[in-house]
Amino acid sequence: MRLEAQPSSTEAPAVEAIDLAHTYAADGVPVHALDGVSLTVERGEVVAVMGPSGSGKSTLLFLLGGLDRPDSGKVLVNGTDWDTLKGPERARFRRRNCGFVVQGMALLPQATAAENVEVPLVLDEVEAGARAERVARILERVELAAEGVKLPDQLSGGQQQRVAIARALVSEPAVVLADEPTGNLDSATGQAVTRLLIEAASERGTAVVLVTHDPAVAAHAGRTVEIHSGHIATGRNASHAGAPE
Repeated sequence: MRLEAQPSSTEAPAVEAIDLAHTYAADGVPVHALDGVSLTVERGEVVAVMGPSGSGKSTLLFLLGGLDRPDSGKVLVNGTDWDTLKGPERARFRRRNCGFVVQGMALLPQATAAENVEVPLVLDEVEAGARAERVARILERVELAAEGVKLPDQLSGGQQQRVAIARALVSEPAVVLADEPTGNLDSATGQAVTRLLIEAASERGTAVVLVTHDPAVAAHAGRTVEIHSGHIATGRNASHAGAPE
């Protein structure tokens, strides 16, 4: 049985974090990765998250995507609270509503570009004909229509990242969560990949939360928030919700 994405609602943001706190232990010492962070990202909005290493950026992304659970606070994706979903239901909801793009691409080396893009649809038991149509459409959108039969090691770094973007978007999720997606790319390629991600997501009304160290990449976002020591501190065109007093 498939779990469908929640119906779109003009009242429900793509993703909403409310007063998140999260602590982990490093060498037996508690580290407050996030402390009272709140962030709302609307449908179609692109938000860049910046801050020094260890500031809590990736922790925030993991919590938004339901890959980890906060000590307190809550996250809603497409109007659904992660805390209401358990086990396989949680995994299915994530697959339908969250796309992920990471620095290392995480492509299957023995699968073609098209097969890598198809993975979320296979797991979601989408019919073969519909899968092929959706994969072909998204590969064309990321300018890889002729590269679908190639293995990842036959593609350039920028092409591999475009495959990862296509995989993240093929399920038409509410939000794409991108963790340093251009970190292994040269500046020109990184900016081109960022533009493509934002354009392709925008066409589908998909929100993007983009963690980056690169101001040139962040400049493509509509809004930037900065995290310092587990707090949202400031940002270009940013709300200061969640910032310490």
